[in-house]
Amino acid sequence: MPERRTVALVTLGCARNEVDSEELAGRLAADGWELVEDASDADVAVVNTCGFVEAAKKDSVDALLEANDLKDHGKTQAVVAVGCMAERYGKDLAEALPEADGVLGFDDYADISDRLQTILNGGIHASHTPRDRRKLLPISPAERQGAPEVALPGHAQDTPPEDLPEGVAPASGPRAPLRRRLDTSPVASVKLASGCDRRCSFCAIPSFRGSFISRRPSDVLGETRWLAEQGVKEVMLVSENNTSYGKDLGDIRLLETLLPELAEVEGIERVRVSYLQPAEMRPGLIDVLTSTDKVVPYFDLSFQHSAPGVLRAMRRFGDTERFLELLDTIRAKAPTAGVRSNFIVGFPGETEEDFKELERFLTAARLDAIGVFGYSDEEGTEAVGYEGKLDEDTIAERLAHLSRLAEELTAQRAEERIGDTVRVLVESVDDEDGAVGRAEHQAPETDGQVVFTESAGLAPGLMVEAKVVATEGVDLVVELVGGVEEAGR
Repeated sequence: MPERRTVALVTLGCARNEVDSEELAGRLAADGWELVEDASDADVAVVNTCGFVEAAKKDSVDALLEANDLKDHGKTQAVVAVGCMAERYGKDLAEALPEADGVLGFDDYADISDRLQTILNGGIHASHTPRDRRKLLPISPAERQGAPEVALPGHAQDTPPEDLPEGVAPASGPRAPLRRRLDTSPVASVKLASGCDRRCSFCAIPSFRGSFISRRPSDVLGETRWLAEQGVKEVMLVSENNTSYGKDLGDIRLLETLLPELAEVEGIERVRVSYLQPAEMRPGLIDVLTSTDKVVPYFDLSFQHSAPGVLRAMRRFGDTERFLELLDTIRAKAPTAGVRSNFIVGFPGETEEDFKELERFLTAARLDAIGVFGYSDEEGTEAVGYEGKLDEDTIAERLAHLSRLAEELTAQRAEERIGDTVRVLVESVDDEDGAVGRAEHQAPETDGQVVFTESAGLAPGLMVEAKVVATEGVDLVVELVGGVEEAGR
């Protein structure tokens, strides 16, 4: 009988990382590893790191150090770093953080079981030398699908083994990814594509995630069907840029075709699209997002700023008026559509007038959720070499000011929904918090939640109609419309 091997996956960062962790879990389960929730109960703790900004990198390092402490107290024998920070820094991270017994990049994912076994046995797997992953695929998007295979987490480029354990994808099809769910939530993310072809001057993601490449629609559909069989009711499509989906498959409007097909998957009650680029929004996509049954009118638009000069320095497009026109177009078709965005303050060269222009936009935009970040240099990006850097005190002051404004504005936007009837997916029910869920305008973990005044009869995965009776910041307080059976029709 094979020796029992246990592994725990600790995931930091975005929903894309969560998908990657479930792929790693599927690969490990397929090779006989037993997955456990608590890292202290595992032989190997695998930390899926984030390498986006300094705060996220610090969180990743802290998680690795915390897992390393378990080697002195629990059964944990090895701590391994994977994910974006591991890919971005490779051997440099391994040298700077000897507490990690291994630093594995994306190229190691297909052989993750062997890598962990080697490390668990006391062996050493040499960490990779960081490289620009944009150079691994052809410059022309049209040539990428037939290019030599490059490691793309979540893209299912190999043939799964036979006799998979229960709960491990695929349900069908030779290209379906190996995936094992790590929780029982009725919501799951599905990777639509990987990488990014945009060259925003503040962002390093394309250098370690690579150029943009789409998954085939059949693969996305197959994975969604499998998730539905696992009890998932809502799928959220994730990538670095969903508006570019299909450009390397010969059809930039492929998302408009795929969304109705996903909505028809048996068992799926809600389809959500994240990560949309304002400059790439098109009328047909807006139409599908605002008029397709089960596809929620939700717009996660990456504005970043609204002052034209700052946007050009960021190598982005648009301005306050064009962004407001886009929002007007969306709300003319779906008045209650949800809109969220992130913004950077203190970008090099940002003047007081630029900052006031951003305030003007936010005040007029009526966004449901706003993320605000202070600028910091990210190595390897163009903006590192920009002149006109603002001092830390100025950035901190603007960040605090805009964060307060954002909190006030999003609370006001939530109050506008009092009296509305909303469709809510119940996500959890417990004695402490009662029943909690999300309405169509709320994405998981980022946009607030819905709290029920009564939880009797509610259960995770149930979709119900409710009336908004109050708010708590961005959160909505709701009452069921009729009883549970009537509300769930």
